[in-house]
Amino acid sequence: MRFALVAGMLLASGSAFANDTSAVLTTGGLEFITNQDIVMASEELFISTEEIRVVYEFRNDGKEDQNILVAFPMPDIVPDFYSPVSFPTGPDDNLFEFKTTFNGVPVDATLHEYAFSHGVDRSDVIRELGLPIVPINEAATNVADSLDDATIARLLHLGLLSPDEYDVGNGMEKHYYPSWTYKATYTWEGNFPAGETVKVEHRYKPSVGGTVGVSFLGEPFEGYDPAAEYRTKYCTDEAFIKTVRGTLTNPEEPWSAPFYESWISYILTTGGNWGGNGIEKFRLVVDKGSTDNLVSFCGDDVKKIGPTTFEMVKTDFWPEDELNILILDRQPAYQ
Repeated sequence: MRFALVAGMLLASGSAFANDTSAVLTTGGLEFITNQDIVMASEELFISTEEIRVVYEFRNDGKEDQNILVAFPMPDIVPDFYSPVSFPTGPDDNLFEFKTTFNGVPVDATLHEYAFSHGVDRSDVIRELGLPIVPINEAATNVADSLDDATIARLLHLGLLSPDEYDVGNGMEKHYYPSWTYKATYTWEGNFPAGETVKVEHRYKPSVGGTVGVSFLGEPFEGYDPAAEYRTKYCTDEAFIKTVRGTLTNPEEPWSAPFYESWISYILTTGGNWGGNGIEKFRLVVDKGSTDNLVSFCGDDVKKIGPTTFEMVKTDFWPEDELNILILDRQPAYQ
């Protein structure tokens, strides 16, 4: 989840999970820029598998009022029909059920949508063919699977379709599924008076990745060490690993832990695009959802503040990394 601001005239582009930043609308799309006069006085960030909620206070330390184009890029949606990713299920014109307020007043944001493949914007191709730009709904799948051979060949060449073959009882069948990455950005204009502080709040449904079991207890294989990756990405320390191992129903089988994984990522680095020395006051709250669940993420001085919630507070916070959160959801049969 990212939030972008555009100074002065208008600007444009697309992105993934992140923080507020400045932007401008050019012929190439939304471009994120640095605004030295606007300071992020505070950021309150709440993350759970059900909701992302972020409240910013911005202070204009400049001598002039600024009319800012605010842009909030949403998480990229990458279709994966073989992975238990929990995609947002809102309507196509507001897939993430995004809501925003400016100084407490609801904002009617404009949605910008893009279809990317291999880093190239192919939105014009998708619109030319009349395909739904959101690739993960049934309508897009049905349309993609009914295209003529020449169009299918064209989209396969561009990396916009993925083939699949299977047998449902009548012999092998080949079908095609949308495989483009969906990028969405919401924009709206806001006034930032000189010497004053304004409050911006966003709420939306996250895209949650995961697995059907616990994958990081296994031994390294083919040059890949799952335990090492999780230590780096989620800071799974020895105490956490020991707790998970203690739940194995079969000590010889690392996949027998009674959990499935949920992954949430939030890009903090764009918070450094504001003036001052970073975010003056930053507060993160992570909710693991159930007291039976486990959670791990990288942070300093993290404190448990409730049965399922954990807090990290920073001053003059200069974000440099992506925040990755691992939640182990206990399977119902084991609760």
